[in-house]
Amino acid sequence: MSGTSIDALDCAVIKVHNHGLRLRVELLATSTVPLGKVATGLRRLAEQQPMPAGEIAALANDFAMVHLAALKPLHAKHPLDLVCVHGQTVFHQPPVSWQLFQPAPLAQGLSLPVLCDLRAADLANGGQGAPLTPLADFILFRHPAEDRVVVNLGGFCNLTKLPAGDDLDQISGGDICACNQVLDAVARAVLDAPYDRDGHAAMAGHVDERAGADLARRLSKQAKGRRSLGTGDECAAWVEKFSPTLTPADLAATACAGVAAAITKAMVGSKRAILAGGGLRNRRLIAELTARAGIPVVSSADCHVPPAYREAIGWAVLGALCQDRHYVALPQITGAERTAIAGVWTLP
Repeated sequence: MSGTSIDALDCAVIKVHNHGLRLRVELLATSTVPLGKVATGLRRLAEQQPMPAGEIAALANDFAMVHLAALKPLHAKHPLDLVCVHGQTVFHQPPVSWQLFQPAPLAQGLSLPVLCDLRAADLANGGQGAPLTPLADFILFRHPAEDRVVVNLGGFCNLTKLPAGDDLDQISGGDICACNQVLDAVARAVLDAPYDRDGHAAMAGHVDERAGADLARRLSKQAKGRRSLGTGDECAAWVEKFSPTLTPADLAATACAGVAAAITKAMVGSKRAILAGGGLRNRRLIAELTARAGIPVVSSADCHVPPAYREAIGWAVLGALCQDRHYVALPQITGAERTAIAGVWTLP
């Protein structure tokens, strides 16, 4: 999994017990590797900067080689049967979406089947193609007697509401708002850093009411309707508008407060919030979420899922479901007209 923050590649190795919705997951290993120079090209492409076709082709190949280098040591220690790859989202405005990836070098390099492009089938059926993790959340986090909400604090925040029990039709959720996209844009603009480490700057700042109201208005529009977020939803204009007038710390604090407010509005009705994703490292964001939630807020680690790897583990679960010929997108979340078996397979 390489997310919209375009900072690293997260890998998770799972052992799967049983089949289909009866899956039980045993986590065997995780790793994170930097994207290196590939990150620069991926960010340029995601920011819609023009690139020659040859440069894009080379970037896709180099990106595949990053995956190969990351998975070889894991494969040596834990022999793999299948690799499921998210790819890098470089454009997403349904029905058009592009998760850049070249699977053949990985399939040949590991002598393993590779599964990718899990969004395409849902998009073809009129869906948003995202989020796809709710069914994986169902397998990893559901509880027989407690309504839960799983909150992914990624580049964009998405959440899954899991009612107590096993009824798939009652699962709800979707994309909520830009999250780390906003916080990291602040860090790049005023901290000269890729992100605000541990929320250090934000912890020292104060929330500006005018800027906060402006951000709240922008984020509230993102949560309306059943639309997956992507290109054009990063709220870069908000950062550009207020970075000249606010101190770096106040801008960072205001961003955290605005994002937290938008997320907690969407959590209403659940009895427990389970947080995962890179935003969990931002102490100011978590403090704002905890203060506003009104329900217990815990890390996914409390459910034996390392928060930094929830998406990678979830993608592995989706790969196993696809192998079992089970759909992975829920129509009530993506808006698709029907379910379909997802993914593009590349065999060695």
